[in-house]
Amino acid sequence: MARRTRPLSDSLCLPESRTSAVSVLAALLDRSVEQIAEAAAEVRQFDRETIRAAADVWDNNLFPLFWAVSTSDADERERRAMTALEWMAGLGERRRSWMTEQAAIAGYDIGSLLPPAEPYIPGRDYLGHVMPPQSRLTRQSVDDLAPDYDLVTASVRHLQVERAGTRLTTFLQLVVDRMFAVGEDAPAPPALLNVWLDGVTDAVFDLSYKRGVVLDAGSPETAISLGTGGRLRATAGEYRLDDRSWHLSDAGRRADAATPPRTGRPSRLRQPPAEDLGTDARAAAVLLRHAMWELRSVRYADQADHVPVLDLCRAFSRAGEAILDAGSRRGSRHREAAFRKVIRTWADQGGPTLTRWFAGILKARAGRSDLLEVPQTGQRTPHSLTDSPPAPGVPPQAALIMASWTAGHTDYRTERPATAQLQLALPPRSGEDSSAPWRLRTISCTEPDAFHLDTVAFHGPGPLAQEGKPTAACRLDLHHGALQIAASEGWSASVS
Repeated sequence: MARRTRPLSDSLCLPESRTSAVSVLAALLDRSVEQIAEAAAEVRQFDRETIRAAADVWDNNLFPLFWAVSTSDADERERRAMTALEWMAGLGERRRSWMTEQAAIAGYDIGSLLPPAEPYIPGRDYLGHVMPPQSRLTRQSVDDLAPDYDLVTASVRHLQVERAGTRLTTFLQLVVDRMFAVGEDAPAPPALLNVWLDGVTDAVFDLSYKRGVVLDAGSPETAISLGTGGRLRATAGEYRLDDRSWHLSDAGRRADAATPPRTGRPSRLRQPPAEDLGTDARAAAVLLRHAMWELRSVRYADQADHVPVLDLCRAFSRAGEAILDAGSRRGSRHREAAFRKVIRTWADQGGPTLTRWFAGILKARAGRSDLLEVPQTGQRTPHSLTDSPPAPGVPPQAALIMASWTAGHTDYRTERPATAQLQLALPPRSGEDSSAPWRLRTISCTEPDAFHLDTVAFHGPGPLAQEGKPTAACRLDLHHGALQIAASEGWSASVS
């Protein structure tokens, strides 16, 4: 989405609305933490994408929030908060929709606070070539693909089916042949068609179903046939072409004719400043941003089971409210003292599990080693820093959270082997309290000999069987054959 350029100015007019911009800004942070906690509360319905997306909001919006609240002048605070909200909303249509939805849950209507959304304009890359947009899967959009790309000969490069709370989602990546000449001396990289499906009701895939695709985006569902027996069914979907030669296709040429040229002039709002933050306010912002980065790292499936999501959410519960209260104090000395108290409250709420990590971040990234009392060496630190080895033994059951397969391919001149990856929710270990929460476990293998997936594998906890040792030839079976993967070279870790 194109963004308006407007200098930061005290002349920014406040809306004639009873909604407080600064309260909305603080509430959005609190809603992010609540949303992340809800997505991780029940590991058998773990929602990795919601965690990633909610944490990602604060990558470039956290310092603007601290800047906005760090004044005792109520009118100035509102002006700053308005600037920060407009900056946040200008980062794309999805971000704006998230803000509107989460603010409403918190009891705020932010429609009057934000300027009207500007129409989407396709972008151009650094060469000036028009870039393909992300589009909804409809009958018309699928028909528009046919003149430029041959789905009949397409092959599956990557398939991932994943739980997102009570829903199933799928990401499918296809290698598609171009139906147009690229006119380049060097061979162009293969064209990739990325497809996202939501509300997946049926998913069947086997290694024998890798080539040949039929896409039917009818109503009321989207249906994709893979090879001779694979299939995907979903209530909604989107796609985007990853093809640097798309501008030479029929659709690309039409888009090029209708897209304004790349001007080189800045099209982004200027990010709100953070230079005026006090030392302790900045330390609090640095710590919270690193926590959000830690939460966001669940985007990598093999790290998701190492991130202490619920511990971090407990530590930063009501962080927005606390930051607003600290920043509103009159006088810089009182504000700084309040932010020091906020940091120590976060450490107390997180407990010794996180305090050592907090102290390390504050020392290394904010130059502050005096804010927290470092726990003794024997106390626990975050799971992402010290993982204890799992107890031996395969549990009798598991719930499938995610299953993916990737074909062997060349990526930036690097040969990538075929891989399979599983994310499982496992029950408490033998000897633990049976009422203890389930836990997440991610394992992977290279060059799988067999990979079979049926939607039944996602129907809650089911019988889990393992043949062979995880470090050698090993076969895993879940839900009596609904998921079967054979790895002749073993797995990255044991299922235990």
